[in-house]
Amino acid sequence: MTSPKVVGRLGRFEFITLIAALIAINAFAIDVMLPGLQQIGAGLGEADPNRRQLVIPAYMLGFGVLQIVFGPLSDRYGRRKPLLVGLVIYCIAALSAYVVTDFNSLVLLRCVQGAGAAGSAVIAMALIRDLFVGDEMSKTMSLAFMVMMVSPIFAPIIGQVLLLAFDWRGLFAFMACLGAIVTIWTYVRLPETLKPENKRPFGIGPMIEGFGIVFSNHTAMRYVLATALLFGGLLGFLTSAQQIYVGIYQVGAWFPAFFATAGAAAALGGFANSQLVEKYGMRKIAFLSLVVFIATVPVLLIGSTFGALPVWLFLVINAVQFFTFSMIMPNFGSLALEPLGEVAGTAASAQGFLQMVLGAGIGTYVGQQFNGTVIPFGIAQLVLSVLALALTFGAGRSRPVAVPAE
Repeated sequence: MTSPKVVGRLGRFEFITLIAALIAINAFAIDVMLPGLQQIGAGLGEADPNRRQLVIPAYMLGFGVLQIVFGPLSDRYGRRKPLLVGLVIYCIAALSAYVVTDFNSLVLLRCVQGAGAAGSAVIAMALIRDLFVGDEMSKTMSLAFMVMMVSPIFAPIIGQVLLLAFDWRGLFAFMACLGAIVTIWTYVRLPETLKPENKRPFGIGPMIEGFGIVFSNHTAMRYVLATALLFGGLLGFLTSAQQIYVGIYQVGAWFPAFFATAGAAAALGGFANSQLVEKYGMRKIAFLSLVVFIATVPVLLIGSTFGALPVWLFLVINAVQFFTFSMIMPNFGSLALEPLGEVAGTAASAQGFLQMVLGAGIGTYVGQQFNGTVIPFGIAQLVLSVLALALTFGAGRSRPVAVPAE
């Protein structure tokens, strides 16, 4: 299902770049914030450093919950219209956050911003599923994921520069501008990809039916739950990354550079996966990557019981984890969506909902356990990754579901 002309005027390169941009505005909405958490708290009168973390999981909560709406909407009205509506909500919320005057209102607006971004994430996955299948779908996801994962390299650096030039409100102005660029790009260049015969009615009944199709596919659900658990562990790190690097390792203004190593490793992992997946298959690569991921956690835990690990060793462990993470997630995501092509929007929304809501809950809990060491984070990683391995061990590819004719 691939050709130089993927869809409409979009070639393969522009399509993948646009998909990556749709996903990356979410990554930027998280990572660009990290250097500014302390300044945001000070500016809005929030002294508790753990509570300042809430601007991140609040975004994730809105992001996860609204995916259960955007997915069915995109299966009924096509991909373009719901996607553009979500992008506009994202931009309006970012602009509103620019003028906010208290911390609780900021947390609420971050939830709204995440709700708008839900459309871009779930529909980006549905767009890929509309045009690709099998290992080619995983390869395309990996390339998009690789471009997206460059954002942790640049986003904290951009955030730090913005904080030097402006105050923390400049972070939201940047997000609004970036969202506007992606919105215009989508409006001008992206045609509709959902075939008319694949449209489904929108309503409570069809939504229940669609989610029933997704949740009754046990193999797909194993991979969906596994991605949710692994994402929860990742979010636990993201919410406390500044406290780890600045509080434990005293890196100060160099925090964005240290954090960027994880993004570079993730980008390399995404590229490696895109090159290897057609040769070795997505399930084998994901399984081996998860085993390597798990193997790094005891090193982190055992070393941390005797005090803080040397910063270089923590960087190496963190880089390996992000490298393998970016080889696990697109493959698990593809394996979950593969048998659900006829309800791709609903399937992507169910996957995104569980990944984000469960992940946000887990990540928030892990972040709030920060006690000046990485031990709570390490314990959470070990438990969550072993559970993910147990869920996916022995799970093969499931057959495509048969969707009742309308």
